[in-house]
Amino acid sequence: MAGPSGPEGERAVGPAATSVRVRAAAGPADVDGAESGGPLGSLRGARSELRNQMRAKRRLRVVTLLSLSVLVLGLLPLVFGVRSAFQDPVFQSLDALQVPGWAGRDVDDQSDGSRWCFLDCRFRERTAQSERPFEETSQTYAAALQSAGWKARAGQCTDQPGMQGKYTCWTRDEFTLDLYVRQPECAVDAVAKRDPAVVPSTGPDGTVVTPDPAKCVGSTVTIKVQNAVTDVRGRTEPAVDPSLIGETPDPVLTNDPLLTPSPAAS
Repeated sequence: MAGPSGPEGERAVGPAATSVRVRAAAGPADVDGAESGGPLGSLRGARSELRNQMRAKRRLRVVTLLSLSVLVLGLLPLVFGVRSAFQDPVFQSLDALQVPGWAGRDVDDQSDGSRWCFLDCRFRERTAQSERPFEETSQTYAAALQSAGWKARAGQCTDQPGMQGKYTCWTRDEFTLDLYVRQPECAVDAVAKRDPAVVPSTGPDGTVVTPDPAKCVGSTVTIKVQNAVTDVRGRTEPAVDPSLIGETPDPVLTNDPLLTPSPAAS
């Protein structure tokens, strides 16, 4: 039986025949152009390139944030750790004391021991020269220490005996501080010159330095800082529990043959 023909036969073929006719009408050149180099292909290529650029920028942003995080969390603590290892925070706090320039000339810092009290806690000592007498210098340092949060240890320190000066003790946090303001070093040399038992200062060429009383002015400042756990001054001994103390028994005489005198020889 033959199939339908004419217009009705063409409609009976269905959508497949319609698609074939459209491709045939468009021609192979137009179809290839739409899939490769035509306007539609150019639009798809631009969209794909835009996605690639956005991905690259996103990756660059993530890498930058990770690098900054590593810098902040890793490098900066290392820098501050190395800095604190070479710079003592106690000496830095002494540098921050609000004292005038005339009270802190020729600063000399010395330290010994471990900052972390490994085997031995660190002991710090600073010596400075002041251009004014020790009374005024001592008051200036005392006011600066109070402003910095140090508290005087009343009754635990007295004036240094035997020399003219002011000796005070202070405490703050886990540290104790001794402040000793006295006559300048040139005055000590003058005393040594009058006392033959004291060795005076000598110059670079070995000659004895004779200080000029008119130029011997000012005072010398000595600051000593140590950990409170190593400072035993002012501590009270704990009371002894009577129950822990035993009684000494009375001596008991026994029939020890060693206590009997030996008989005399006949």
